[in-house]
Amino acid sequence: MQEPAEVASKLLGMPYVELDERTQKVAQHIANRKYISRNVTKDLDANLTLGQRAADVVATFGGSWTFVGLFAATMILWVCLNAFLLVNRGRTFDPYPYILLNLFLSMLAAIQAPVILMSQNRHSERDRLHAEHDYEVNLKAELDIMLLHEKMDLLREKQWEELMEIQREQIQLLGNLMGKGIPSP
Repeated sequence: MQEPAEVASKLLGMPYVELDERTQKVAQHIANRKYISRNVTKDLDANLTLGQRAADVVATFGGSWTFVGLFAATMILWVCLNAFLLVNRGRTFDPYPYILLNLFLSMLAAIQAPVILMSQNRHSERDRLHAEHDYEVNLKAELDIMLLHEKMDLLREKQWEELMEIQREQIQLLGNLMGKGIPSP
């Protein structure tokens, strides 16, 4: 097992104390031969408050075709009901520029917009954490690949030395055979 400082200087070419927190974390995981990957979404979803869950539900529903369909149906129903009342009774509960409907739509937008923004902010934070985690995993993978290349180079060098030693022995044996006067084929 290596020390994180050793990993940092060997693979990253920098002292351990000069590395940022994420890179130090990666160096520690390499030194301890630990996995760095984890389910970030699961970690984040475990700590959601009731308000955050509600914001996600509202944002999901507010951005769906179901909401668009219900919204369009409500608008059509509102206009049709007013037209029906105008034809049958001579007056409506919300005359033509539909001021009451506009009030309700404004209240809906005033409530829905901040809730959707809260949800989007949380999703942005989640995306940022995913990006940071991806960076850590990619850096660890890259450093592990560098270590594997180093090991392969050492193995190749060792095999080359062994082959050279075998060749020296064969040349010496061949020289001994030639010195004894045994004819070569």
